[in-house]
Amino acid sequence: MGETRLPRHMFLWCLSATYMFAFASIYVQIPGLYGNEGVLPARWMLRISGKSVWEQLRNLPTLLWFGPKLGLDTQQCMELLSLAGALLGLAATAIPALRDCRVYFVLWVLYLSLYQVGQVFLYFQWDNLLLEVGFLAIVTAPMNMPWGRRVSLHDNITFWLTRWLLFRLMFASGVVKLTSRCPTWWGLTALTYHYETQCIPTPLAWFAHQLPVWFQKLSVVGTFVIEIAVPFLFFSPIRRHRLTAFYMQVLLQVLIILTGNYNFFNLLTITLCISLLDDQHVNFWLCRRTAQKERTLLQTALSWVCLLVEVAVYGLIVYWTILYFDLKVEWDRKSISSKTAFTHYEFNGFLKLVTVPSIWIGVLSLTWEIVTAMFRSACVKGIFWRLWSTVQWAVFAAAAASMFAISLVPYTYIEYEANSNIWPGVRKAFELTDRYQLVNPYGLFRRMTGVGGRPEVVIEGSMDGSTWTEIEFMYKPGNVSAAPSVVTPHQPRLDWQMWFAALGPHTQSPWFSSLVHRLLQGKKDVIRLIQTDESQYPFSQQPPAYIRAHRYKYWYTEPKEDGSFPQRWWRRIYAEEFYPVVHLGNAFLEHMLSQHGLKDKPPVRRGSEAWLPRVLKHVGEHVRDVPAPLLLWTLFSSAVTICVINSLRSHTRSLLHSQRSASKHTPQQPDGKEEEEKKKMNEKQEKVKVIKDAEREKEESREEKEEEEGGEEEEEGGEEEEEKEEGGEEEEEVLSDENNGNHDEEPDHLRKRK
Repeated sequence: MGETRLPRHMFLWCLSATYMFAFASIYVQIPGLYGNEGVLPARWMLRISGKSVWEQLRNLPTLLWFGPKLGLDTQQCMELLSLAGALLGLAATAIPALRDCRVYFVLWVLYLSLYQVGQVFLYFQWDNLLLEVGFLAIVTAPMNMPWGRRVSLHDNITFWLTRWLLFRLMFASGVVKLTSRCPTWWGLTALTYHYETQCIPTPLAWFAHQLPVWFQKLSVVGTFVIEIAVPFLFFSPIRRHRLTAFYMQVLLQVLIILTGNYNFFNLLTITLCISLLDDQHVNFWLCRRTAQKERTLLQTALSWVCLLVEVAVYGLIVYWTILYFDLKVEWDRKSISSKTAFTHYEFNGFLKLVTVPSIWIGVLSLTWEIVTAMFRSACVKGIFWRLWSTVQWAVFAAAAASMFAISLVPYTYIEYEANSNIWPGVRKAFELTDRYQLVNPYGLFRRMTGVGGRPEVVIEGSMDGSTWTEIEFMYKPGNVSAAPSVVTPHQPRLDWQMWFAALGPHTQSPWFSSLVHRLLQGKKDVIRLIQTDESQYPFSQQPPAYIRAHRYKYWYTEPKEDGSFPQRWWRRIYAEEFYPVVHLGNAFLEHMLSQHGLKDKPPVRRGSEAWLPRVLKHVGEHVRDVPAPLLLWTLFSSAVTICVINSLRSHTRSLLHSQRSASKHTPQQPDGKEEEEKKKMNEKQEKVKVIKDAEREKEESREEKEEEEGGEEEEEGGEEEEEKEEGGEEEEEVLSDENNGNHDEEPDHLRKRK
């Protein structure tokens, strides 16, 4: 693989922006989710014990243990960590010097500290993915401060780990769809349900749902190809294979972003895809010309061989796709039919066949990067620098090999036999590091839910127990006339958990009882999770006396027969009761809270005169009134603006430097009055020159006449010698005239002498 300096900078920039989105999104939700009067107070995870701080850190690695030493409670400490992470991510996005390995270490520690107490609201695969990518950034990022290090010889080794993570993510996500035996994935009909049953769809999802069934099935086939077959091209030695894989992966992620709100997950996946690029392709994007070396005959022949292999690989992928999904063009229907032409048993055999070879492909690819870096280190000039480069190479090569070995444990979860053959030492190392989320198993959209209709929980409140009013959430579907929201990259975590709660009974979601209890108490922080604008909350003046919840089935509406769009986005029918009618002090509610350990006495509020709690309170009061998506995009726009200004300043500075250097080698050009005076002087000099030339011509003509007259009066002595001389002169003049093309006229002085 070629040089990867520019892709590595792009990777770190995108990761900084992702950290900023993640921390800012959590920050605005902390009081309602984890506050002292939130749904799941984080202080429950930090029970006071007689252990030392270091023992507590070993059991639960989080910086929240140091909150009391700063005079902060658990909620305030979480706000401080998330606010610091958002600001540090913003600074790293805007300032290149802050994209430093130590900065990414701080960001990783901050997010890990929040993750440890996040409970069910932070246990998503993209949270694990962010922690794993963040740890890889620590070994990938340079050490910029206080000295600079633009390029190290081991950079390709550490950057390779992001490519391996991308392979694990995509390949596992494709495989689990078939190993789960979900009938919609096997029947290629998953997307006919996906657009309306996903957690928070976008408005474009409604239009995508109206596409014909044959196209939806063909899209599922394309998903399998991109997630199962294409990832093997990540390690191809042919550069165009990797670029093709990059564009196909990015295409899939962009389509997901357009039709669904999956917070920062798709942006983070695109960030991983940058590892497939090289400096040459990034320069092509930037319209920078790169010097092309002349190819030898051997290189030209090798390029043609690579082209043939490349085309053969594409042909095999197309052939296997047509063969195993039975693709046929139906010209009469103007469609393409498709179906799975293999069994579950055959797919398991395929999985056993490719899992171990895929590991060996990773081993060979990593070995190539390590050996290449070793030779580069050996070619460094100077004994000291060569030794220092070799030490760095050895350390980072060992770290990359260790990370690769540990990642094999979660990767082989997709195939039981391969997982059972993992070396016990590697398995033990994985167990020791598991709490830090260094490597994780992945597999998104394992099964398609909501086949019989999208289940949705609707909470209702009442003041008298007879008249009920629905409590609408900002983002999740509820009101059938309300258009779907666009909230990316923000993740409304309560809305997401409401989607999971609707898939089963309320006993599978213990936090729901706590939510009902907080709404009956009228807690402002929890209400802001449902509606940022309290005027949109139906019980903003007084909390409801009674609350209940029903389960409904939702479907997208369909276009009218004349092709016009309907007024409503959804249609729904009542399914069943989800949560019975309860009120404060209700026996059922008290039983549920006690059963799940959700009932305890709130801590005594003590007014703190310290400056830090007051600053946190002041910032929170102003920030949380802004809608979260608007806040996140405002931060991102600010970072991009700073980047553009810095780029323009550096470009202007380089132009000024080039102009100054050019002025040193060229004479200074006059301007203004001096230039006019110089023009006048030049005109006078030209006139004088013309006059002198005219006088010189007159003198020359006068001298010629005098010479001609003197020649006629000469004595005729020595005639023979003069004739010889004149003959020689005549020959020379004739030759010169012939060379000049003057053959018609004889020279005057020769004619006179004759």
